[in-house]
Amino acid sequence: MTSPDLFTLGCIIAGLMLVALTLGSSFLARLPLSAAMLYLALGVAIGPMGWGLLKLDALKNTDVLERVTEVAVLISLFNSGMKLELPLRHARWRIPVQLATVSMLLTVAAVTAVGVYLLKLPLGAAVLLGAILAPTDPVLASEVQVADPADRDLLRFGLTAEGGLNDGTAFPLVMLGLGWLGLHELGFGGAGSSGLWRWWTVDVLWATAGGLGLGYGLGTLVGRLIIYLRMRHREALDSDEFIALGLIALTYGVALLCHTYGFLAVFAAGLALRRINESPHALPSAAADDTGNMSPSQIRATGHEAPAHMMRAVVRFNSQLERFAEIGIVLAVGVLLATVDFKPMVLWFVPLLFVVIRPLAVWVGLLGTPIKGQQRRLIAWFGIRGIGSLYYLLYAINHGLAPALAKDLLSITLAVVVASVVAHGVSVTPLMRRYEKRQRAR
Repeated sequence: MTSPDLFTLGCIIAGLMLVALTLGSSFLARLPLSAAMLYLALGVAIGPMGWGLLKLDALKNTDVLERVTEVAVLISLFNSGMKLELPLRHARWRIPVQLATVSMLLTVAAVTAVGVYLLKLPLGAAVLLGAILAPTDPVLASEVQVADPADRDLLRFGLTAEGGLNDGTAFPLVMLGLGWLGLHELGFGGAGSSGLWRWWTVDVLWATAGGLGLGYGLGTLVGRLIIYLRMRHREALDSDEFIALGLIALTYGVALLCHTYGFLAVFAAGLALRRINESPHALPSAAADDTGNMSPSQIRATGHEAPAHMMRAVVRFNSQLERFAEIGIVLAVGVLLATVDFKPMVLWFVPLLFVVIRPLAVWVGLLGTPIKGQQRRLIAWFGIRGIGSLYYLLYAINHGLAPALAKDLLSITLAVVVASVVAHGVSVTPLMRRYEKRQRAR
């Protein structure tokens, strides 16, 4: 009997992992660790440090890894938008907006200063490192995000919306860092130009506002069109799974074509699709006839509850996609650990980011908001870094980042991501249980 090949072993391992996670989900939820920690450990086990079933190199497999992380972030951003039911005019939106702008800018500034004066990086590389590490992660932060769209908890709402917004608002700073390294045009005089007019007008103003507006418009248009066809003509039924995939792909493609930020556009599209649920009476339904050949699900999809029915189906499907993306990416991170030369500087840089820079940036960013006390401390701690940071790093590498700088930034970024998976994974269950207990006691 011949020994099994790698594909066969991979199928067996993947199958055992998925079955075990399904059967033990309730048990794992009670443990003081996150599912991402298990995926990371399994990635180490199947990589060169373990059984040697898979080998990846972030400096050689950059194209594949960039696309995989890109897709994972897109799915998660759309899902984050779909979770947020609070009206856009509500005052609570001030919390994530300030976190995604003020706190993020302060984080980039602090990391830049550390990069220049302590890590001895060029200014452009230091800004790039700050932009890579500033965004919180929408993929790995599911345990502290909104689970029920009707949830009005300030902590969960703030972290969910922050993760959706700052993965897009960090992009201009990534481009600024690349520009100062001579890898992106900042002015109208070519790459690395001292003038920043092009960066301000195109990379900041147009790409940000255009991405948000385009995404919100497409999400509204597609959502209303589907609801109209269902309620008036009983068309476009049984296609909820394709709504998420189609809208993500359409929005991202059009956003890139228009030179806007696709991440912001996809997040805005998710927000817009959720808004369709706010006015189910806006579209009249068809007469209640010819329903004899329709399933109960189809009947619900054509009545006045059609918007809510579509929202539930899309969120459920997209949440499953997000979980698969999380498993794949964190497994890849575990495999990558064997090929990264970690520098000694990560031993002091990681705690500096987690317990000094992030808390100070959050404290300033939340001034003037109703977030106080325990909620502010938890938001400061749960600045989870993950897939978004990896994507930005891979994006920079594929845009010509020098190999020496790429190795340094890879060492720091991967150390931050792994430390975040472990530290936040261990602390999320006890801290959130204590928080929820206190909230119920009020």
